[in-house]
Amino acid sequence: MLFKADFAFRRVVEITPSFLKKQNIRGLLMDLDNTLTTHDNPRPADGVLDWIENIRSNGIKMVIVSNNHPPRVKPFADMLGLEFISEGKKPLACGFNRAQKLMDIPFENLAVVGDQIFTDMLGANLKRIKGIFVYPIEKEGKHKKFLRFKRVIEKPFLPKLTENI
Repeated sequence: MLFKADFAFRRVVEITPSFLKKQNIRGLLMDLDNTLTTHDNPRPADGVLDWIENIRSNGIKMVIVSNNHPPRVKPFADMLGLEFISEGKKPLACGFNRAQKLMDIPFENLAVVGDQIFTDMLGANLKRIKGIFVYPIEKEGKHKKFLRFKRVIEKPFLPKLTENI
């Protein structure tokens, strides 16, 4: 099924290096908004900076792949010390392809991490990359009508949380 996630966690900070190593994942293609921080927030969510350092110190590479524009993505990625792909056009493959080239890791050793079924997980499945769904940090505000609509139609496809693996 194109909309399924291989794994699901409540928050990105629950994904451990040991879990990634067991799954033979050496690189993460990270979504930004509502995965690493809330929408339009210039600061990472609680625990994300320490999590990034833990993942990095365990030899796992990360690249932010966002559909957002460079003025949103670049300052955030720079703060985290990560490379990034903005305007990634998820679920299409172009952003994932560019990130894979930056990391120089085979697709079978990569995972997409994100909070949206119809962009992040669909893109992972179309590209045959492992998909790690994280539940959104917060509900989108009233001004994000399209995202709120997508959240409603995503409900039948939401995965169950991954047990301790």
